[in-house]
Amino acid sequence: MPISNNPQSTQAPNLDHRLYTQLSLGSMRSTVPASLGYGEAIGHHGELLQGIFEDENARLHRGLTSLPCRDLKSTATFKASNEDGVTVTPVCCEKSKRAAELALARFARIRVGGHLTIASNIPVARGMGSSTADVLASISAVLDYLHVEATPDRVMEIAVRAETACDSTLFSQQAVLFAHREGIVIESFRTSLPAFDFISVDAAPDQSVDTLVFEPARYDSFEVELFRPLRSLMRRAIRDADLGLLGRVATASALINQRFLPKPRLDEIQAIGTRHGAVGVQVAHSGTVVGLLFDPASARTTKHMDLAMHDLRKSGFEPSIFRNRMTFGATIG
Repeated sequence: MPISNNPQSTQAPNLDHRLYTQLSLGSMRSTVPASLGYGEAIGHHGELLQGIFEDENARLHRGLTSLPCRDLKSTATFKASNEDGVTVTPVCCEKSKRAAELALARFARIRVGGHLTIASNIPVARGMGSSTADVLASISAVLDYLHVEATPDRVMEIAVRAETACDSTLFSQQAVLFAHREGIVIESFRTSLPAFDFISVDAAPDQSVDTLVFEPARYDSFEVELFRPLRSLMRRAIRDADLGLLGRVATASALINQRFLPKPRLDEIQAIGTRHGAVGVQVAHSGTVVGLLFDPASARTTKHMDLAMHDLRKSGFEPSIFRNRMTFGATIG
């Protein structure tokens, strides 16, 4: 069966209308002056699962479920003007400029120009969703300026056109399996991801990954078949808030994808996690970061994470701890 390449599709078959209302970007409207619009969007720490999956019509799509990080964030301010076109600061944020232009073309009733300002604390080229966050924040800022409410499928359609592929972080109120190159939801899991504490390791700090030139993984038939049970296990793990099972799914996905964008010393990082009570390991499938996942409800997690941090530093890594304090988000500890 062919992999869908229809970027115009905006169907989100499993996303209920109530969630559409909740996720409407109009709910994020700011109180800035009328000539300004403000938007923000979060980053993530790679994926819990990434592969190829069937939709309800048995069509195959590349899809992923990201691990969101609420404290990794991009903000955008759009200031309207009488000038033609959109300018952006920093000037390197071409995808954000493109997203703002597309949003204006789609939703503005008259020709509007303006200046877009982007600020972000998300590391670039690490696989942590920096460009998607910039793009979504930019679209949100334009919508805020226009006082327009748009459903997530329309926003994601613009985001995919602006940057070729985008992550699923817009859908922060419930976990989704998301076709990142098409901007459509393959499956909604109907509830948010359970909370994780995790240790972040950049396995290749001297390297960077350009997602525009990164060749997508070419999974063989055996790997494609493996994603079917992994998806089922993920569905069950999210439904039951089973962090152990979700950690095993993330580990399996990381190992399958290791042959496409290998993370140096992944086996060593994984062994340290196993030795100190991690429930799994996850990776950025289009970046360089690796995460060791821990259960925040366990009384021994703090001690386990301290021991893992010690061993990671002893092995020459520079790890960081992220602690969850919200349902799905994470804060840097």
